[in-house]
Amino acid sequence: MQETIDTSMIDWSRAQFALTAMYHWLFVPLTLGLAVVMGTMETIYYRTGNAFWKRTAKFWMKLFGVNFAIGVATGLILEFQFGTNWSNYSWFVGDIFGAPLAIEGILAFFMEATFIAVMFFGWEKVSRKFHLASTWLTGLGATISAWWILVANSWMQYPVGMVFNPETMRNEMVDFMAVAFSPVAIVKFFHTVLSSWILGAVFVVGVSCWYLIRKREQAFARASIKVASAVGLFASLVTAATGDQSAYQVAQVQPMKLAAMEALYDGSAHAPLTVVGPVRIPEMLSVLATHSRDGFVPGINDLLQGGYPLADGSTALSAEEKIERGKMAVNALADYRQASKAADSVQMEAALATLQQNMPYFGYGYIRDTASLVPHVALMFWSFRIMVGLGVYFIFLFALLLFLTWKKSSFFDQSGWLHQIGLWSVPLAYIASQAGWIVAEVGRQPWTIQDLLPVNAAISHLETGSVQTTFFIFLVLFTVLLIAEIGIMIQAIKKGPEDI
Repeated sequence: MQETIDTSMIDWSRAQFALTAMYHWLFVPLTLGLAVVMGTMETIYYRTGNAFWKRTAKFWMKLFGVNFAIGVATGLILEFQFGTNWSNYSWFVGDIFGAPLAIEGILAFFMEATFIAVMFFGWEKVSRKFHLASTWLTGLGATISAWWILVANSWMQYPVGMVFNPETMRNEMVDFMAVAFSPVAIVKFFHTVLSSWILGAVFVVGVSCWYLIRKREQAFARASIKVASAVGLFASLVTAATGDQSAYQVAQVQPMKLAAMEALYDGSAHAPLTVVGPVRIPEMLSVLATHSRDGFVPGINDLLQGGYPLADGSTALSAEEKIERGKMAVNALADYRQASKAADSVQMEAALATLQQNMPYFGYGYIRDTASLVPHVALMFWSFRIMVGLGVYFIFLFALLLFLTWKKSSFFDQSGWLHQIGLWSVPLAYIASQAGWIVAEVGRQPWTIQDLLPVNAAISHLETGSVQTTFFIFLVLFTVLLIAEIGIMIQAIKKGPEDI
């Protein structure tokens, strides 16, 4: 791994990956969310035989198909960047990180590709039961795909199930089940996928409200809002519950991320949770982070300076101490390699012992400045509050819409302002979704793999100019794809559900 590298190239590579990931995440949550909504609608059609629900399901399927196709294109580019821009990362942990991505490609993607054809073209060619199964299996394939991608991402946040092989200088998987079913992966999966259901539900509500505003397809719009609100309310409540568990896990394995989320510089017991400005909830941060009202939550300064008690009774190391131990691990690896070439078994054993003792801090050996261990606090603080605030807003929105539509309230039909709120909630759902990933990924910086590999040691040896060029190529390409998708969807929405 490289010790000196052009920092501007690191920044451009990070920017390119962030660009690709954020564009990709414009499409993925809508795919996952629409899959549930249209599957529910077709289930109602299967159970009732009412052609109205077939017509409704087919309309949302059309929008699902447009979004699905473009999401696949951006996802492929995202995975290629691990090999092009982050080759040291791929070398160091490719045996582990590549496994869930390979499973995703072999199992989930082919599952989606198989059943999506039946879903779109098999309405009059297969039985209603088989077609319904195909619709749900297409959505299940997309969800399984998300599972394996989130397993890979969760491993970067919480690396488990591996050992470092000093002979190959690579981390190797020793426990696949620990990687595939780590507690971080499970919570992240439910939190991420269910938040995608929220976005899909808001999208359906927004489009349906547009029809109500235009006095078109009134029955279709009300029925779609009813289904979407039920899906969205369920997903919102479960997402909130998994968010609580996620906060606890972050406090245990990524305390700097939590400190940045709260803009907490000096930790304390009985720590309050900041809502915004001076508004705080007493002791709530301690409850979230430690599941105890009097639990100590370290702040940014505590994490840098060390010296505070840990849950196991030990004392936290300072950032400088971790860096020194990281350098010991890096130097021990070099000594081991040199002794191995010289066939000096005694020196190999001594170097290996030093390496194993300090391996938990290996990544710190590449940190040049303790300030780089602190994520962008303002971005983290506000992204977290935008995500949570909009999540609470969606709970109330779905509950209100579900109540009014199930009660068949005339107030709902006559409330143009409520229809406008539903329509303009669509961009808010995308903002909340992107804010969640900003919290997850910016909060992990400067690590590509938490405590194991920082970005400056994970990068490929490339010319800065080439990364800049491809950044702008991708920016133009993705923007064109996004504009094309929006244009196609708008035309489909204007046309409305087709007669059957």
